Amino acid sequence: MKKRFKVLSLLLGCSLFLVGCGNKNTNENTTVDDSKNKSVELNISAAASLKEVMAELETEYNKVNENVKLVVNYGSSGSLQQQIEQGAPCDLFISAGQTQMNNLKNENLLLDETTKDLVENELVLVKAEGIEIENFDDLNSDKINKIAVGEPSSVPAGKYADEVLVNTGIKEKIADKLVFAKDVKEVLAWVASGNADVGFVYLSDALSSDKVTIVENVQVNEHTPITYPVSVIKDSKNIDEAKAFEDFLFSSTAQDIFEKYGYKGL
Repeated sequence: MKKRFKVLSLLLGCSLFLVGCGNKNTNENTTVDDSKNKSVELNISAAASLKEVMAELETEYNKVNENVKLVVNYGSSGSLQQQIEQGAPCDLFISAGQTQMNNLKNENLLLDETTKDLVENELVLVKAEGIEIENFDDLNSDKINKIAVGEPSSVPAGKYADEVLVNTGIKEKIADKLVFAKDVKEVLAWVASGNADVGFVYLSDALSSDKVTIVENVQVNEHTPITYPVSVIKDSKNIDEAKAFEDFLFSSTAQDIFEKYGYKGL
C-alpha cells in the first residue's frame, strides 16, 4: 500500500512539473509575440496644407506598417515650430517653409542628417463663386473688396503672397483690402464661403475644393521657392520609426501620391 502511494505521488509530481514547464514556455512565447506586435504612436507635426495628402499617405503606409499609428498635428508652420520649441510631443516635422525648419536647426532641435527637402508646391490666386475677375491686375479694381492671405510672420503661404504683392508693386495699393488668416486652410475656407473675394493659397489647396476657382498661377520668379522640408526631431522617442516613415515619404509610392495632390518632386 505504501509502495503504491509513493508511485502515485511520484507520478503526480512529474505531471505538475511538466505542466509548469509548459506554462513557462507558453508565457515566454507570448511575451515574444507581444513585443513583435507592439504598437507605436508616431507624432507628426505637418503644415496645414498637407492635410489631404497626409490622409492618403497614412492609409498607404499602414498597409505594410499596421503597428504604427500616425497622430498628425496640423497648423501653420510657424505655430508648429513654436510648439516644438516648447516641448510638444513630436517625432517628425514637415514644414511648408524653410524658415521654420532652419530656426529649429539653429536651436539644435533636429536630428543630424535627417533634414531634407521633400516636395515643391505652387502659389495660386483663387476666387469665390460669383466674383468676376480675369487676372492678378484686377485685385486693384472695384470688383474686389477682401483679399485673404496667411499671416506673413507665421504662415509660409502668407509670406510668399506678401513677396508677390511687394515684387509686383501692388501691395500699397490694396493694403486696405487685405485680411489675414492663421493658416492657408483658413484662407481657402474664407474664399470658399464668400467671406473673402479672393485669396492666395497653394495649388494643392485649390485642387482640394470645388468651391473656388483658380484665377492665375503666380509666376515662380515673384516669390522665393516653395519647398517643404522634413526632419526627425532630435528628442523623438521613436527615432527608428520616424526615420522609416521619412524614408517612405521619398519612395516612388509616396511621391506619386504627392503628385496626385498637386505637389512636385525634387
